[in-house]
Amino acid sequence: MTLAWHAAQAPERPAILSPAGDRTFGELNANANRLVRALRARGIGDGDSISLICANRPEFAEVMAASQRMGLRFTPVNWHLTGPEMAYIIEDSEARVVVGDATFAAAIFAAVGELPTAPAVLLAIGGDIPGFDRYDDAIAGEDGSDIDDATLGRSMLYTSGTTGRPKGVDRPIAGVIAAATTQTASQAASRYEPDADLHLCTGPLYHAAPLAFSLSGPLAAGVGVVVMDGWNERVALDLMERHGITHTHMVPTMFHRLLAIPEDERRSRDLSKLRYVIHGAAPCPVTVKAALIEWLGPVVYEYYAATEGAGSFVTSEDWLRKPGTVGKPATADHVRILDDDRQPLGTNEVGTVFLKAPATGQFRYYKDDEKTTKSYLGDEGYFTLGDHGYLDDDGYLFLTGRSAELIISGGVNIYPAEIDAVLLTHPSVGDVGVIGVPNPDWGEEVKAVVECKAGVAASPELAAELIAFCRDRLAHFKCPRTVDFLDELPRHDNGKLYRRKLRDIFAPDDDPTGHRKL
Repeated sequence: MTLAWHAAQAPERPAILSPAGDRTFGELNANANRLVRALRARGIGDGDSISLICANRPEFAEVMAASQRMGLRFTPVNWHLTGPEMAYIIEDSEARVVVGDATFAAAIFAAVGELPTAPAVLLAIGGDIPGFDRYDDAIAGEDGSDIDDATLGRSMLYTSGTTGRPKGVDRPIAGVIAAATTQTASQAASRYEPDADLHLCTGPLYHAAPLAFSLSGPLAAGVGVVVMDGWNERVALDLMERHGITHTHMVPTMFHRLLAIPEDERRSRDLSKLRYVIHGAAPCPVTVKAALIEWLGPVVYEYYAATEGAGSFVTSEDWLRKPGTVGKPATADHVRILDDDRQPLGTNEVGTVFLKAPATGQFRYYKDDEKTTKSYLGDEGYFTLGDHGYLDDDGYLFLTGRSAELIISGGVNIYPAEIDAVLLTHPSVGDVGVIGVPNPDWGEEVKAVVECKAGVAASPELAAELIAFCRDRLAHFKCPRTVDFLDELPRHDNGKLYRRKLRDIFAPDDDPTGHRKL
C-alpha cells in the first residue's frame, strides 16, 4: 500500500510508461481505488480470488494494486495458454473475478466457457470480450480517493507445470508481511532513488521475477517502470538510452542477444545511468556473463530463487572472483546438498540443492498437501526445486543443472548446461539446447539442438564442426554425438529452455534413435 503514499508525495511522477498508455503515480493509485469500489459494489471482498490475463500494460498494475489493498488473492495467468489451460487455473484458484485483455479474447472466452460456474465478475481491458463488462466503464463512475479500510491481499502464482498440472504457490498473510518487511540483499543493492531512477521491464508480468523485480519492487519504492510488451534487443537498447534507465531485470538469453549486436553499435549507446542489472531464472554461461560485465561494468547482480522461495545472491565483484557461482547463501545452514538418499554431501560434491524456507509463512501448493509434503525435507523446513549443484570450499553455491534434465550415459552423469555454455561461444550459434536421446548401448547419448545466428545456414558440415568444437573443449563423453537445427528453440518467457519439447521433437516414442535428418 506504499503506492498510495508515493501518490500523495509525488502524484505527477511517472509510474508506468508503456506502448498501451502511461500512468502517473496519482493516476495509478486513483484507478486502483476506483477498481476496489467497483468490485465491492459487485459483491467481491476480503478473501476472494481474482485471475488476471493481461499483457504488459498499465491496467496490470492497477488490478494488482487493487487486489493488494482489498484483501484479494491475486493470480496472474499466462496469456500464452489455451482456453482449457486458462480454465484450469481460474477454477483451481477459485477465482470470483476474471479480468481479461481483449487481445486474448478468443482464449479467455473459451476459458470461461469451460468453467462449471461462471465467475461473479468478468471485466475486459482494451476492447470487448463476449459476456464481459468493460473495465473502463466499470471504474469510470467510482471515487478515486484512497479507501479508508484497506486490507492486505496476497499473490498466488502458478508453477509452469512442465511435469504435470501447474500448482498455485500460496503463502499465508503472515508470510507476505514478513517478506515485505525483510530487506533482502538484492533490495539493498538496488538503492532506489525515486526522483532519479527508472526501471525497464523486459519480461511478461505474469511471471514471478518480472512481477517482483520489475513491478512490485520499483513501484513500492516510488520508482517508475518503463514496460516492454515483447522482447527485442535493439528496442531495449533504445529504451535504456532514451529514458536513462537505471535498473532492469533480464534473463540470460537476453544477454546473449544483446551481446550479438555488433560491439561498435553497442558501445556507441549512452548507458551511463545503468547501475543495476539483475538476472536469474535460468543458468547464465560464464562466457556470456563475463562479456556482459566487461561491457556494462560491475552492475550485474544474480539471484537464485523461484516462486517457492529464495536461495542466494551474488554481485559482479564476487562473481568475477568465483565465475559461475550463483552466490553465497546468507547463512551457513540456508543451503544443503544431499545425495539420492537425502544424506549430506561434502564440499565440491554434486547433489540435490535444498533451500531453507523462511520460519514464517512457508509456501504451500494450493489444494495439494501431498505435493507440498513431498517438496519439503521432513519437518526441517528445507525444500528443493529439483536443481543439482555443489558448495565450494568457501561456501559459494554452483549449479550444474536440473535433475529432470540430467543425461545418464553409460552410468555417467552429464549436465546439459555445461555443454550449452561451450556451444554458445561458437560464432555460428545463436541459441542451443542439449538433451539426452535413447542409445541402445549406453542408455542415452548427447544431442545438441542449435538455433543458428542470423545469416548462418544449417548444414551437415556445421554440425560436424560443432561436434569437433566441443571435443576440443570438453571430455569426449560429454560431447554431442549428433547436432540438429531448429529455426527457433522453445523457451519459456522467463528464459528457461523447454527441454521437454526438444525431447518430444527429437526423441519421440516411435523414434528410438532420436535423430532427425537435416
